[in-house]
Amino acid sequence: MKESIVKLRVRYGETDRMGYCYYGNYAQFLEVGRVEALRELGISYKELEDRGVALPVSDYQISYKRPAYYDDELSIQTRLRSLEGARIVFDYEVYNQEHVLICTAETTLVFVNMESGRPMKVPEDVMAALT
Repeated sequence: MKESIVKLRVRYGETDRMGYCYYGNYAQFLEVGRVEALRELGISYKELEDRGVALPVSDYQISYKRPAYYDDELSIQTRLRSLEGARIVFDYEVYNQEHVLICTAETTLVFVNMESGRPMKVPEDVMAALT
């Protein structure tokens, strides 16, 4: 998978009293990057869920380098690192409008059968789109 880049702007309500983008918002920013990266490959989270496939996050790691501030335009760069068994791993880099690195992150998601609640093989059409 090539690198996917999504831009978003830090809204006032996403900042804390120090004027920094609140650390808890980054999980949502990464989700936007991941969802859009998959959409670029023709994979829709909504359609997967409609088919009974969920993709919960099983691991989330982040390293903050610099703060982001209100009205900063962030570029979320998302890359698929690996797809093994039922697991899919994404790497992220988030930059501000001056191309200063704000954070790096990694998420691991698991393909889960929504009916049984158990991990499942990656659907064949999804595997084809990702490889």
